[in-house]
Amino acid sequence: MEWRPGQRIPSENELHRVYGLSRMTVRNVVTKLVNDGLVRRVPGKGTFVTEDKIAALSPAYLGIREQLEAMGLALTTHLVSLNQIEAPPEVRKALQLSDRDGVHAIVRMRAVDGSPISLHRSYVPTLMAPGLENFDLVTEQLCVVLDESFGIRMSRAEEELEAVPSIGQDATELKTEPGAAVLALRDVLFDQHGRPFEYSHITFRGDRMRLKFEYAR
Repeated sequence: MEWRPGQRIPSENELHRVYGLSRMTVRNVVTKLVNDGLVRRVPGKGTFVTEDKIAALSPAYLGIREQLEAMGLALTTHLVSLNQIEAPPEVRKALQLSDRDGVHAIVRMRAVDGSPISLHRSYVPTLMAPGLENFDLVTEQLCVVLDESFGIRMSRAEEELEAVPSIGQDATELKTEPGAAVLALRDVLFDQHGRPFEYSHITFRGDRMRLKFEYAR
């Protein structure tokens, strides 16, 4: 019997009946498959075959949207929110802003074949991109809008990557169980004049994405 990625496998009781194995053996086998990342348990719904992970470069090299579209994947972007806010302390420090400086706070969710894969939070100083809220940030890439409309081009990036538990808005938007492992990528982008112009925090579903990094010497 074969199951496709994303397909629900029979319950432990069904596997016990079909294969005549003890319930303890079935449970141990399924647990090992879970630990090996081959299947995942979804409370209240069952156990599903893990879907193949999508390998992508860090967005500092090439935009996630551009990469996934180049792979021929059915990618959609949903604008969760777009507001002008007072910069949170972490953002203010990263972008070297004063207490009086505000930022555009942009939250977008990307999905492949209707399944969420990443949640993008971007913060751009309002003084560097006035009127940014009037642009289409769903069909247009933020980096393209900043380049073509505001003359802001990335020349350098600082990145941090860590595995964290999925909580709050991340868990809700990405449709993961609270506490599930996700990848958190934080970027500070600098323009051609050496000024920080964007702080981003991207959360990737750990069961759907993996990031590649390339270096040359």
